[in-house]
This record gives sequence, C-alpha cells and structure tokens, in this order.
Amino acid sequence: MYDVITVGSSTVDVFARTKFSEIVKITDGKKETELLAYPMGAKILIEELNFTTGGGATNTAVALSRLGHKVACISKIGSGANADKIKKHLEKDNVDSSLLVSSKNARTGYSIILDSIEHDRTILTFKGSNNDLRFDEINTGKLRAKWFYFSTMMGESFKTLEKLAKFAEKNSIKIAFNASQYMAEKGIDYSKEILKRTALFVLNKEEALLMTKKNKTEDAFKILGKLIDIVIITDGKNGAQAYDGKNIYSVKSNKIKIVETTGAGDAFASTFLSGMIKKNDIEFALRLARANAESVIQRHGAKTGLLTYSKALEVVKRYPGGVAKRALK
Repeated sequence: MYDVITVGSSTVDVFARTKFSEIVKITDGKKETELLAYPMGAKILIEELNFTTGGGATNTAVALSRLGHKVACISKIGSGANADKIKKHLEKDNVDSSLLVSSKNARTGYSIILDSIEHDRTILTFKGSNNDLRFDEINTGKLRAKWFYFSTMMGESFKTLEKLAKFAEKNSIKIAFNASQYMAEKGIDYSKEILKRTALFVLNKEEALLMTKKNKTEDAFKILGKLIDIVIITDGKNGAQAYDGKNIYSVKSNKIKIVETTGAGDAFASTFLSGMIKKNDIEFALRLARANAESVIQRHGAKTGLLTYSKALEVVKRYPGGVAKRALK
C-alpha cells in the first residue's frame, strides 16, 4: 500500500542561465505584460548549464518521498537515455518507478528553462508523450494507495485522469489535484468529473479567478468549496490561503533570497498534502508547505531544495505562527 501515487508529466530539465537579456513591458489596453527578450540573431553566452529532471509527477513524488511517505509515480516516458535519467532520479529518492509507462514509440518530455536577470524564468517545454498516457497502459493491479496526487495533463492523458478519478472513488482512494492555467481557462465544467471526486484542490490566484470567472478569491472559494473539501489558492510572494468550507486560513511568505522559482508550486502543494496526512491540521500543513516551497526557490532546480521531514520541521519551528484564520461569510 502506497501513501501516495503521483500522476502527471515527467521531463528532463535543462537550466540555462545568462545575463544577456532584458525585460520588455507591453500594454494591450487591458493589462501590462512583461516579456523576457534576447537580441535577435545574436550568440548568447550561457554562464551556467544544469541538467536535472522535472514535471509535476516526478517533482511531487520526490517531495513526498523525502518527507517520509511511501510513493510511486505514474507518467509516460520513452525508452532512451532521457527516460533512464528520470527513472534513476526517482529511484535515488526511493520513489517506486515500476508504474512508469515506457514505450519505444514514446518520447520523453524535455524542458529548457531560461533563467536570466532578476531570476525571472521562461520555460520552453516539449511535451513528448506526456499527453498520450492511456488508462489501459497503467497496471491497475498495483494502484493500492491512500491518495492519488494529480498534476494537470492534457489530451488523452486528461481522459486518463478522469478514469483514474472514478477508479479512486470506487476504491476509497482520496485525490489531491493541482490545476494549471490551461485547465483553469476552460472553466469548472471541463474538470468537473475530477473536481467532484477531489478532496484537496490547489491552484494559484490567477487560475482560481479564471476557473470561477470571479474577481475575488473569497468568491472563488465559495464556488470551489461546493465541490471540494479543502481548496488552496497560492499567490506567490503574498503567500497562500486555504478554505475548508467554513474558514479561510492565510499564511504569509517569509522574506528570503529568491534564486529561481521553478518547482515552488509543486513543492507547496505536495507538502501541504503531506502535512494533512501526518497531522490533519490545516495550519500546520500551510507552514510545512511554506517551508519546503521557500527552500526550493533558494536553489536552482525543482528538486534540489526539497527538504526531509525533519529539516522541514526545523524551518517550521524557526518561523512559528504566521497563520491567520477567519470565517468566510
């Protein structure tokens, strides 16, 4: 029996850092957008190049494993060197890789993360076969778990998430679900088959407002709370809020040096789930999630800064309190 089986994308990530870029701001009359710009036709010097692995399924699997949980990972990969790298990285962190779907005809996902001035980053993603996971490719006989953790998937893989949600309902498996902007833009109805079976839902403020077509997080909470037990809305440097159908719990971010933000959302969401599994306490889970997410953004890579449970507790004790609670009227 696994504590958690994570489901989602897996990638080989290449972090390329350079100072030769500029921030360009454009306005379309409604909003201002910042663009990361490079000189056209130029040869750009890369100061640092790091290879690692990423993707929602692997990032969260490693986070949960380091926090002391028994974890397996479901994702679709190819059969070459990049696929081997993903397997080895998971196994190094004691994640069971036997549920990975590997095929000679599949291609492993690949991302290039451009990290430049002010540590802003732009991600170029090749999905590979991440969108092609079919339900009949999964060894359902091994799906014995207390929780499924779903990262957003598209195409055929989204249909597989829906089938897994129904499987979870039949087998008394709880679901944690982390949305993306792509899914939020499609509205609640698009994901309703998953959401109505979800116990814990995590998304950022922009996604929450897009999905619910509201202008305030309180209104988004009211709508999402009708379907889901606990809803988390993150808001970057402003912290995060959780709603349990009655109260809103708010946690602020600590003032720390940010190096690179890739993987912070995965770390926060999966660590909140860990906190709920361990203590079933929203305030504790928020503080634990903040500790791990803030550790990640102080280092390069989505997994480099992920903490063990004992280290995360040390950080939590270093920053006592910090969670405000109020009723949602």
